[in-house]
Amino acid sequence: MKNKKALDVLVVGFALFSMFFGAGNLLFPPYLGLVSGSSWGISLSGFILTDIILALVVVMSAVKFNGDLDLTLSRAGKKFARAIIIACILCIGPLLAIPRNGATTYEMGIGPILGFESPMAKLVVSIVFFGLTLLLTIRPSKVVDIVGKFLTPALLICLGILIVIGLFTPIGDVSTTPLIEKNLFAEGVAQGYQTLDTLAGVAFSTVAITAIIQRGYTDSKEKVKLTLQAGLISGIFLALVYAGLTYLGSMLSTAYGADTPQASLMVVITNAILGKPGKVILGIIVSLACLTTSIGLTSSTASYFSNISNGKVKYETIVIGVCIFSLVLANFGVSMIIQFSAPILEIVCPVLVALIATTFLDKYITNDNVFKGVAYITLLVSILSVGSSLFNITQISDLLAKLPLAQYGFNWVLPAIIGGVIGSFIKTKNITKTSKKAV
Repeated sequence: MKNKKALDVLVVGFALFSMFFGAGNLLFPPYLGLVSGSSWGISLSGFILTDIILALVVVMSAVKFNGDLDLTLSRAGKKFARAIIIACILCIGPLLAIPRNGATTYEMGIGPILGFESPMAKLVVSIVFFGLTLLLTIRPSKVVDIVGKFLTPALLICLGILIVIGLFTPIGDVSTTPLIEKNLFAEGVAQGYQTLDTLAGVAFSTVAITAIIQRGYTDSKEKVKLTLQAGLISGIFLALVYAGLTYLGSMLSTAYGADTPQASLMVVITNAILGKPGKVILGIIVSLACLTTSIGLTSSTASYFSNISNGKVKYETIVIGVCIFSLVLANFGVSMIIQFSAPILEIVCPVLVALIATTFLDKYITNDNVFKGVAYITLLVSILSVGSSLFNITQISDLLAKLPLAQYGFNWVLPAIIGGVIGSFIKTKNITKTSKKAV
């Protein structure tokens, strides 16, 4: 029984690793190493904070409520919670993350092997990629087994080969001076947000819990324990891979500039380490990483929207729709998708993180207005931050930059706390009893 339980946790943990490890997870760590040089550990720590740690905190919070996403945030208001969750699901789904994985598969994986760029080749690769996503996602009960038992081991082997060889055969000198003037920790935080893993943790927690239940574990405490163990396994493997990729990127810091395209950096690294065979290895790594994440995100998106429609819209129908829409969007390219995604992420992520953090105090907060104060103030600060940056409103951006933790990308923390305190003094007649439904 113990061996079965350990194997089940390992399979679910591997599945979580692969679902989290997608396009952005390949793009951003090497670039952080490049721009950080010998200080790559500083930017990596910021990246791990907003990618791994926050994602696992989100998973832990959702597990408390049996993976019921709306219930997790419901004390901020049911309609507000639904709006935030839908925004998160769309970001990690067909609007951003899923098409980005399809685009990255061509630009980093298949394109370098072909040796030329062609809109027709990109379209063909997209059709194959999303055809496989559809085929492997259409039966939700098989998603974790397919990813955890088969695709993840292949992905880890390929990544291990690349990183280990790179460690023993340096491909360049590490610069002692960073290539950017920005705070390196803050840069890592910003890049970690763009992986979308904080948002993905909301949906992937449901996949993990469902997989645990399907394996026969129905006791509430056991479900929580096993899901958290699986999350820890995925987090450890993610941290090891990120450290290896970031270090490999730092070896190019004396030869390449900060303007080096992120999508081409991994191509340079694999070519330098493995030569011509490196293109094939990279193609396999990219294809597996992006495919496993696409499978997890598509399944999560379809499950959520099918559930909130009370089954009126079938899971299979949503899967087909997501795959077709993502196929179209993927052909606009990685750079455009990343450029489009940044403002949305900078607005949605802080609100989600603030609310998730507050749910850990759920039992001790008797006034729902505390949650609402945290949520609304965080949303306001996020909108002001993004708006002032996009429209170059220096008066607002300078004011927000003076807030505590602003240099690390967390200028919303103090306002969120103040919003919660203000909310605590506003009486409410309705108290949402989420704690009774929590695991």
